[in-house]
Amino acid sequence: MSDSSPARAAAPVLDVWCDLQCPDCRDALDDLRALRARYGDRLELRLRHFPLEKHKHAFAAAQASEEAAEQGQGWAYAEAVLGRVEGLSRAGEPFLVEVARELGLDAEEFDTALIDGRHILIVDADQAEGKAIGVTGTPTYVIGGELLDGGKSQEGLRERVEEIADRLLAEQDG
Repeated sequence: MSDSSPARAAAPVLDVWCDLQCPDCRDALDDLRALRARYGDRLELRLRHFPLEKHKHAFAAAQASEEAAEQGQGWAYAEAVLGRVEGLSRAGEPFLVEVARELGLDAEEFDTALIDGRHILIVDADQAEGKAIGVTGTPTYVIGGELLDGGKSQEGLRERVEEIADRLLAEQDG
């Protein structure tokens, strides 16, 4: 028996280029939560890594968030780390393992992942792609081919993301 319902179009993607030790990215959390609440699974939010050199624990944090994603809690972990960027700045890698433990993740696996570097290639690839498309600071959003730099100012960015997302969704329904 064939299914005659039309295939559902893939949700528009919002790439969020982020440094998990960045106070501006922490400030963007409310916008990201609001976007998730408004669109649910009609908009795919993807965390993309862009650790900045000035944040010495950001590269490790990006790797740790990839381990969290593998354990099924990527966004929850990223939000927990971003919500306490000062703790990461102070304590570094032990803080990353502690957050994993608090979320009920396999903290020993986090420790091992940070030592063996199994997620470095993903972080490096994200960073290279970000540089190639013009990301220079964090947070930066990319949706519908438009790059929105929240590193300079986040004023009006959520509204702009919503405008583009609404247009993309309307085109899909069109």
